[in-house]
Amino acid sequence: MRYHNITKDDMLNGDGLRVVLWVAGCSHHCKGCQNPITWDPEGGIPFDEAAKEEIYEQLDKDYISGITFSGGDPLHEANEDEVTELAREIKEKYPDKNIWLYTGYEWEDIRYHEIMDYADVVVDGRFILAQRDVTLEWKGSPNQRVIDVKKTQESGKIVLFS
Repeated sequence: MRYHNITKDDMLNGDGLRVVLWVAGCSHHCKGCQNPITWDPEGGIPFDEAAKEEIYEQLDKDYISGITFSGGDPLHEANEDEVTELAREIKEKYPDKNIWLYTGYEWEDIRYHEIMDYADVVVDGRFILAQRDVTLEWKGSPNQRVIDVKKTQESGKIVLFS
């Protein structure tokens, strides 16, 4: 897995103050994407132990709510296995922190992926430039859903995060 950035004290990509890992690799190529530089899975730099420690240093802080995986797409084939493993480690080490994941895939296609065992919130669906709405919280277009993963898994129907 490769990544472009680790953002600290982020308030835009999930609830609360967060650390964000921006991975490299996305095959959706949404028109109007805010991060087209992250599309190339060979872009950025290799994710290594130093990057993991940088994330852990942030998660050690009481005021950090959790981590957000974004990019690129954390569920791109170049990322999903390592993102899943990292999410598992984070959930074990920081059980009180939450994990958000942004993906261009739709819930119906990813709901059985192992990473959903660790994710708390998934923002799904491709960004649609023609429907762009800057007033929406945590998403760019109304087709995207901010899904409460645990409640959705329990109920068997999509429950939006509120």
